[in-house]
Amino acid sequence: MNGRSAMPSDHPPTPADEFEHERVPDRALKGPGSFWGMYAGEHTAGTEFMIGPLFVAYGVGAGDLICGLLLGNLAAVLTWRHLTTPIAMRLRVTLYHKLESICGRRLATLYNFANGLLFCFLAGAMVTVSATAVGVPFPDVRMPGFSDIMPTGAAWSALVLAIGAAMTWVAVKGYGVVARVANYAAPWMFLVFVACALVTLPKLESHELSAIWTGVPLEGKPKIGFWGVFFFAWFCNAAMHLGMSDLSVLRYARNASSGWAPAAGMFLGHCIAWICASLLYACQLQKFGAGASVAPGPMVYDAVGVAGLICIVIAGWTTANPTIYRAGLAFQGVMPHVSRQAATITAGIVCTIAGLFPAFAMKLLDFVGIYGMVLAPVGAIIVVDN
Repeated sequence: MNGRSAMPSDHPPTPADEFEHERVPDRALKGPGSFWGMYAGEHTAGTEFMIGPLFVAYGVGAGDLICGLLLGNLAAVLTWRHLTTPIAMRLRVTLYHKLESICGRRLATLYNFANGLLFCFLAGAMVTVSATAVGVPFPDVRMPGFSDIMPTGAAWSALVLAIGAAMTWVAVKGYGVVARVANYAAPWMFLVFVACALVTLPKLESHELSAIWTGVPLEGKPKIGFWGVFFFAWFCNAAMHLGMSDLSVLRYARNASSGWAPAAGMFLGHCIAWICASLLYACQLQKFGAGASVAPGPMVYDAVGVAGLICIVIAGWTTANPTIYRAGLAFQGVMPHVSRQAATITAGIVCTIAGLFPAFAMKLLDFVGIYGMVLAPVGAIIVVDN
């Protein structure tokens, strides 16, 4: 019994049918359009407004930044296309289901718990970023800075709880709804990132690239160069491609061309959007010096107004939604008798609690490095088994 359905291929799955413990049947496979929008939306995210400024703060030179981003993101796309996608299409099961069949229940449970928890922390950073946008019109909301770890007040906490609840609701609806939200939002979000850059450029005292990315880190920050940018761009999503977490998404791919879809996220989000966000922070440094705000909401509002705030909120949603969805699948691997919806709600609660603490967003470069190192080696087990 291979788990494939005898139903006709045009018979759609029910909204709650996510095939957590079986192969995805032919009737549920999706074309490339379902993946290009999702990856563009997921990786053109609110957190890009956090990562871009860090390249300025860490003293990356202009040449190192551009070359590192182009080559590092290319390496990530090739990994998704030629490693993750073929395995996902051959197996048609979630990473968690496959890992349990290889390693047994105990090791799979340990991995699923770590994977789900780290996904929740990552989604929590998206909630934090969205809250910095929603909080701009409210003077009682104190925006977090680089050094903030704990929640910055009751108003901040209320915003985070509301945003986390909304994101969880979308993720509970399943992969189909997650993909549709991303498809609707991705093109507009990218245009807002570009608009931020175009509006900011005339405000800069110098348009020389070396005056924006000076190669000199801010006081107290480490310096990184080409190799730091290259490996960060390649491995910041290592858990998803090398670590095979995206088996859970790409198992729906009808053909291998869907494996190129991450290019939309890598080059629009992890290349152009990071550069645009760097420009925003460079402008803030020029105006306010060492006291410049790194909170995405105030930075973007200063550049493009309300449209920028809406962009940040939706960008946070389109990244957090699939991340909470993945975390829910991971937690269901720990609690197999719990429904996917209940596991996703659990993931959303953990994500929202994490979002209360700005440290996950402010230390995003460090966190993503740890995240990839912890989860990526599991992909080697899947590759060897296949």
